[in-house]
Amino acid sequence: MKRLETLAGALLGLMFTAFGLMFLLDLIPEQPPPPEGSPAALFMGALAPTGYLTFVKVCELVGGVLVAFPRTRNLGLLVLGPIIVNIIAYHVFVSGDGIGEPILLVICALAGFLLWSERSAFASLAASRR
Repeated sequence: MKRLETLAGALLGLMFTAFGLMFLLDLIPEQPPPPEGSPAALFMGALAPTGYLTFVKVCELVGGVLVAFPRTRNLGLLVLGPIIVNIIAYHVFVSGDGIGEPILLVICALAGFLLWSERSAFASLAASRR
């Protein structure tokens, strides 16, 4: 089971590290812009000029590096968790294509598996204090 956790962490970390670096180093090929006035165009129009997208990509890079190593995996999952939720929310609410993208399904499966395998470490976050 430890080997599977290590493999899942390495794959998830590699994906987010690669995505973050590709954006930060401007290695992403030019994409056609979304249709003018569409929710996706308005959403990206708000994120790109403000530098917020750069901040998110730096968090992806940091989270990807942290989740790749078993010792810092839980901290990496805490960094990547909100990013993954926002990616899902974008695909469901803004672009409207749902979560059918294969890469999104892989990300959700890997993150879900790692959260499940480390559930005891996160149990104290959900425990009620009396």
